[in-house]
Amino acid sequence: MTPLMLQEVLFEISRILNTGLDMETLSICVRLCEQGINPEALSSVIKELRKATEALKAAENMTG
Repeated sequence: MTPLMLQEVLFEISRILNTGLDMETLSICVRLCEQGINPEALSSVIKELRKATEALKAAENMTG
C-alpha cells in the first residue's frame, strides 16, 4: 500500500467516524503520532480547541 493510499484509507475511516478532520489536519495528526505524541493527549487538545472555537464564535454572535 502506497503512502497516498494509506492516507486515503485513514481519511475514509476518519470520515466514517465523523471526526471532522480534513485531510491536512489528519495528516498532521498522523505525523505527530508517528513522532511519539500520545494520541489520547492529541485528541484531548483537538477537542479543547474545538470547544474554545465554538465559545469564541458564540460570543462573537452575541456581540456582533
